[in-house]
Amino acid sequence: MTAAQTAKTVLSRLHEAYPGARYELNWTTPFELLVATILAAQCTDERVNRVTATLFKKYQGPKAFAEADTATLEEDLKPTGFFKQKTKSVQAMSRELLASFGGEVPKTIEELITLPGVARKTANVVLNTAFGIPSGVIVDTHVARVSQRLGLTKKEKPDDIEKDLMKLVPQGEWTFFGPAVVLHGRYTCTARKPKCDACPLNDTCPKIGVE
Repeated sequence: MTAAQTAKTVLSRLHEAYPGARYELNWTTPFELLVATILAAQCTDERVNRVTATLFKKYQGPKAFAEADTATLEEDLKPTGFFKQKTKSVQAMSRELLASFGGEVPKTIEELITLPGVARKTANVVLNTAFGIPSGVIVDTHVARVSQRLGLTKKEKPDDIEKDLMKLVPQGEWTFFGPAVVLHGRYTCTARKPKCDACPLNDTCPKIGVE
C-alpha cells in the first residue's frame, strides 16, 4: 500500500474506533486550553487536568496570570514539572496576549505562534479544539510515533511530520485526525509494548520500528 492508501484506511478505522475523538485536556475557554497545552509539555494530560481544576479558579484570564506573583505561580505549577520555565512561558504569553490581542486568543496560526512558548503543535491544539479550525495537524510524541510506525512519514521533526500528514489527510479531517491518533498512541500504539493484537490498524500497519 502507498502512504496515501494507508492514510485513507487509517482514517476510516480511526472514525470507527474513536468516534467524536477529543483532546483530553480540560478547559472552558480558548485561553484555558492555551495555558493547559503549555503545561502539558513533558507532563501527562491527567496530571495537568488535576492542576488546572484549581488553577483556573484561582487565576481567571490572562490578566490574572500576567499579574500573578511569580513565586506563588511557580508553586502552583510545580506538579507539572519544569515549573520555572512553564511559569515564565505562561506569564510571558499572557502579557503578550494582553498587549497585542487585547487578551483574546487569536484565531490564526500565524498570530498564535508569535506568543512566547507557543509553537505549531500548541497553536494547532487550540485552533483545532477550541475553534474547530483545521489549521494543521496536531503532532505530539504520540502522533509522531504512530505516523512513523504506519509508514505515513519518515521524518523526525514535528513540523516536517505535520507537512507529510497534511498532504495525506484531507483538510476537513485534520481536527479529527490529530486527537484520534493521540488517543490511539496513548492507549494502543504505546511507546513500549504496543497492543498490536488489539489494534484496529493491525492488518494495514507495517509496524516500522516495532521490535
